[in-house]
Amino acid sequence: MSMIGNFRLARSEDIARLLDDPEQIEAFLFGELDENEDGPDPGGMLDVDKAWHGIHFLLTGTAWEGEPPLDFIVRGGRQIGDVDVGYGPARAFTNEELRDIGRAIQPISLDTLRSRFDAARMKALKIYPDIWDRDSASDDTLGYLISYYEMLQPFIIKGAADGFGMIVYLT
Repeated sequence: MSMIGNFRLARSEDIARLLDDPEQIEAFLFGELDENEDGPDPGGMLDVDKAWHGIHFLLTGTAWEGEPPLDFIVRGGRQIGDVDVGYGPARAFTNEELRDIGRAIQPISLDTLRSRFDAARMKALKIYPDIWDRDSASDDTLGYLISYYEMLQPFIIKGAADGFGMIVYLT
C-alpha cells in the first residue's frame, strides 16, 4: 500500500461546516458532484504522490516534528473529527494559516532544498517512501521531491492569495 499526500483548497465556509460536522468530510473529499453543481471546492486539489514525507523533511529537517508553519504537511491545522479518510483524519488550515505557510515556503528555493537533502539521515529517520538508498542525484530521489515541491509551493501561495484555506490528508 502507498500513502499519497493530498492538499485540497477549500472556502472558509466549507472548512467551518466540516469542522462543525466532520461526518461530511468523505463526501467533501471524495463525493461525486452533479455536473451542474458548482461544487464545494472550486479552489483545486494537488496530490504530491509519496513525496509528502520527503518534502516535510526538506522543509523541517525532521521526520515528524518541525516548527510551524513549515510542519504543515504532517502537523498543524485543526483535525476534522475522527473520520479516517485514508491514513487518519484530515486537517484543515484557515486562509490566515495558509497565508503563513505561503510566506514561509515562498523564499525556500530549490537550491536550498537540494542543500538540505541528506539521504543517509532520511534513511535513518525512515522517511517515507524508503527510497533514499538509491542514487541521490537521480530523479528517483531528490529529483522526485523537487518536482513535487515545484507544484506544491505555487499551489499554496496562489490558494492563499485567492482567499482559500486548505485541507491536508493522506490516502
